[in-house]
Amino acid sequence: MKLKKSFLIALSLLTLALTSWELYWRSQGKLPNLNDDKALWSLHRANVEIASRDDVVILGSSRAYFDIQIDEWAQVTGKKPIQLASTGSSPLPSFHDLVNNTSFNGTVIIGVTPGLFFSTTYPGADPWSRIQTKVDHYYNRTYADRSNFWLSIPLQSNFVLMSADEEFWSDDIDLKSLLRKVKIGNRTGSPQMPPFYSFGDITLDRNMSMSKRTVQDTAFANTIIKVWNFFGKGAPPPDKKSTMSFFLEDVKKFKERNGNLILLRCPSSGGNRIGENMVFPRAEFWDDLVKQSNVPSYHFEDYDQLKDLTCPEESHLSKEDAEYFTREFAKIIIEDGIITNSKTK
Repeated sequence: MKLKKSFLIALSLLTLALTSWELYWRSQGKLPNLNDDKALWSLHRANVEIASRDDVVILGSSRAYFDIQIDEWAQVTGKKPIQLASTGSSPLPSFHDLVNNTSFNGTVIIGVTPGLFFSTTYPGADPWSRIQTKVDHYYNRTYADRSNFWLSIPLQSNFVLMSADEEFWSDDIDLKSLLRKVKIGNRTGSPQMPPFYSFGDITLDRNMSMSKRTVQDTAFANTIIKVWNFFGKGAPPPDKKSTMSFFLEDVKKFKERNGNLILLRCPSSGGNRIGENMVFPRAEFWDDLVKQSNVPSYHFEDYDQLKDLTCPEESHLSKEDAEYFTREFAKIIIEDGIITNSKTK
């Protein structure tokens, strides 16, 4: 009886503590959101193994992630794409994986964010390791990993306290993230990164869209702009030679098996766009990439309906503008005969 009573008391205290913690964070404006982690990425990477010639895979960094909306794409083309873009990442490792470890010969759309595409081929660098970690997890995941992921989905979808994103946003509330926020002076003497808050909402099909707060709250959007400025000032010089060489080798292999590759330069605006134009002049980087890869390529500046789109935090489109961008881009490449509309087949 004593053991049973002790168990019930412990259970009641645990329930009270978890309920209080959940209600507190909801009172701070937090809402449940799925974790954009390697388990979710791997779930969709597995779809490439059974993908057909008619399928579309999206690779790249966060712009390709935010700016291509899954449902809008399906409405125009008749089929949902496989979204494998990854925040803060170079597309080179994931494209290398698809080219060398699969027989996929459908359409691959690669979002080209200059600062990440031309960043590095060094495995230890963040732009490379972020996506390579996801690729490695796909091959190394166990049945326990897969079951844990599926068991966590109902919890992530309904409880704020389950927020534990791998990117360590400044507003993450899991214990590991909270401990990381404890600062004891500036021991290194180096500039401290500004707070970096999550500004996207994700669904199970890996559709990422900008949060309403980012669009409506200018002060909040400015906190993200400060982070882009911080990254820009601390970024090493672009490594065009090694990144181009690595990429073009995979392009050649993909073409040899009749794969359909598309390069896409998504919008940026404000100071971010000015900085990119200074460090990555179009003629030297984008135009040369297009010339050497010799694949269909689309730059937002070349289209009247796309060139004036404005990013609330200078680097990604709002949900509404991303839906518009997705529809227009899909229409353009269908009209160019680059992909076909499965609705009309």
